[in-house]
Amino acid sequence: MYMEDENIMKITLNGEWKLYGFDQKTTPVKKLADLEGKEWMPAHVPEEAQLTLRKNGKIPEPYFGMGMKNLRKYEFYEWYYTHEFDIAALPDNGAGERACLIFEAVDCVAEYHVNGEFAGKSDNAMIAHEFDITDFIKIGRNEIAVHILSPIVEAEKRADGFTAVQNAQQGCYEGLGLRRPVSSYGWDILCRAVTSGIWRDAYIEYRPHNRIKQLYITTQSINKSGANLGVMYQIQTNVAEYEDLRLKIEIFDKDKAVFAHEQDIWFVTGAFSIWFDKCKLWWPRGYGDSHLYGVKASLKRGDAVLSSVDAVLGVRTVELKRTAVTSADNPGDFRFVINGEPIMCKGSNWVPLDAFHSNDKNRYEEALALFSDTNCNILRCWGGNVYEDHAFFDLCDKYGVMVWQDFSMACALYPRDGEFYEKMRAEAVSVVRKLRSHPSIVLWAGDNECDYNYLWGRKIDPNSNYLTREVLKTAIENEDPSRPYIPSSPYITPEAYATGSPFGHMPEDHLWGARDTFKAEFYHNKTVHFISETGYHGCPSKSSMEKFLSPDKLFPYKENDEWILHCADAFGKQGGYAYRVELMANQIKEYFGKCPESLEDFVLASQINQAEAKKHFIETTRLAKWRRTGIIWWNMIDGWPQFSDAVVDYYFNKKLAYYYIKRVQNPVCIMIAEPENWRCEVKASNDTLESRSGKYRLWDGETGETITEGGFHSPANANAHIANIRVSHGEKRLILIEWEIEGKKSFNHYVLGHFPMELERYKKWLKTIAGLDNMFEFEEIGK
Repeated sequence: MYMEDENIMKITLNGEWKLYGFDQKTTPVKKLADLEGKEWMPAHVPEEAQLTLRKNGKIPEPYFGMGMKNLRKYEFYEWYYTHEFDIAALPDNGAGERACLIFEAVDCVAEYHVNGEFAGKSDNAMIAHEFDITDFIKIGRNEIAVHILSPIVEAEKRADGFTAVQNAQQGCYEGLGLRRPVSSYGWDILCRAVTSGIWRDAYIEYRPHNRIKQLYITTQSINKSGANLGVMYQIQTNVAEYEDLRLKIEIFDKDKAVFAHEQDIWFVTGAFSIWFDKCKLWWPRGYGDSHLYGVKASLKRGDAVLSSVDAVLGVRTVELKRTAVTSADNPGDFRFVINGEPIMCKGSNWVPLDAFHSNDKNRYEEALALFSDTNCNILRCWGGNVYEDHAFFDLCDKYGVMVWQDFSMACALYPRDGEFYEKMRAEAVSVVRKLRSHPSIVLWAGDNECDYNYLWGRKIDPNSNYLTREVLKTAIENEDPSRPYIPSSPYITPEAYATGSPFGHMPEDHLWGARDTFKAEFYHNKTVHFISETGYHGCPSKSSMEKFLSPDKLFPYKENDEWILHCADAFGKQGGYAYRVELMANQIKEYFGKCPESLEDFVLASQINQAEAKKHFIETTRLAKWRRTGIIWWNMIDGWPQFSDAVVDYYFNKKLAYYYIKRVQNPVCIMIAEPENWRCEVKASNDTLESRSGKYRLWDGETGETITEGGFHSPANANAHIANIRVSHGEKRLILIEWEIEGKKSFNHYVLGHFPMELERYKKWLKTIAGLDNMFEFEEIGK
């Protein structure tokens, strides 16, 4: 639930601007007057300067071939955005009526001028910035100028503050002192795109004398009769002594009013509780309806409505049951409990949706539909990214996809000083206040893998990280006490650190390892309960590769600079991520015994290997329910054209893994466990709140011979043993699975046998697998 104030007048600043660019070191422009007579480009807001360069023919398409290399020199540029607009009339400028200039996101160190007057400055690319410009704005012609400094030059100025203990990924040290998405400096899943620009909406708000500044409704408790809701508010008013002020809360189910309450107001802030009788709950996907209510909050004086806001409400409670350590002998826990019910989590990590974040909003709906289609009930907003906007969380609310939200820090040891702590505290307050009312958010996490960085190459207790143990923790407790918080993912607790081998004692962990084979002991012997990262490479289709690689660079992959760049290493074959090209090839060799010599077979073999791997990771997690409580695999969709672990490429072309995942994330799924004692156990996993019964059949995929069949019953939110089937470790066999519940058929498969497999034989299997339910066309895979 977030607020839309129908009483606030807005003047959009989106649209056409002028953009001036200069090398900040060699040709700096000291003041706005110096722009006179300088060359400029037409630019659109919101949009990064680098996209403006492309549109104006200054650089070739960045995503094609080696195009991203052309952006390097512009990392050292400063930019001036200027915009002129007319105002015909101003609202009553009485006491309390203020004009506010708002930029939802500017990348990154910027100064703002209105009609030649300095309005303010900012240095955080990921949160909104607002400035009171009441004294500067006027009737008639107005001009706004935004001066954005080079992120590299500005990082240089902060370099003296770096300490010997700080560390970061290759190429990312310049990002430690500036609040920009760290993945933009080059990552193993994203190109280097150190952008600048106004990348979200810009506008002016005229705020009335009386308005609701904050409204936060939480679910404090639920029972069979209803829910106890907590209401926190903050208002602005010019009513003397708050005379006869009231706050009215109305709740609507679609267009029908189902609840109303009025509360006297004695001060500009306050809190109270209300009982919402017989309400419908918001549930994660698969566990029930993700019900959403409409809310109208009105600030009243007597019968007159002074201000009102519209919002959305999801009624649900969330708890994270977590132990400090776990081991094989003394299992712990890490599970999400929604509305009192444990949830088996199945979903994907959410990484940057585009290297140019102004494009994100145009990709939200299609990208999140993939999560719904594959029965994901959770996603993790990874800490190397920006914070997504309301439109993203609206769709998560609607689809019943829980959101694990990292704060934007990843794989580094960040500055440990008061200035940085205060910067992060302010960022956390801004982000939490903006997003906290979305029911889909179930967890705040301090960062991604920064606890790891306290131990890699050094012996520093990560619990000495004051930033995540105190600063962010306190911000969450102050602004959103209804949600759980963990300091890092994975979180190395004091108890885990005290064991001397914390990586073997964490209830939640990221499982990467050597990735030599997806059935390695590395994956099977872990005591972890919740897997919040794990993945496997899969080559994009040939038709997609033709969109981002030069014709002569499509194949072979060896010594191929375009493959290396799109794999994704901004630093070439000597870079830290160049190994990922050979990794993909070696994984193919591991599964099929050799690497195909044609591009078509290379693509297909890679996609088969990835699909079996992702399927295996999900199945072994579900088969171990509740010893294992969730998996958030890496990852759904790419943020630029590349070779990666994603199961959908940048152009929304689905790899084979997408279809396998869709089957095995079915809320009720029958699966076959790995061989043990000459047998494979067949289990039904039911991730719903109702028991399920039906009939099943297993048969040989080549001969059609029935292996076993019969009826089955699976209790609510539990696994059930169905059968044991006799197998031999020497066999290589495709086993097909069908089950039917209330007339609806579902399918799965299992590949028995040790590696290597035969590619030509698997091609025949794949045609059979595709034909089970015609979910995908065999002929289209990898094309």
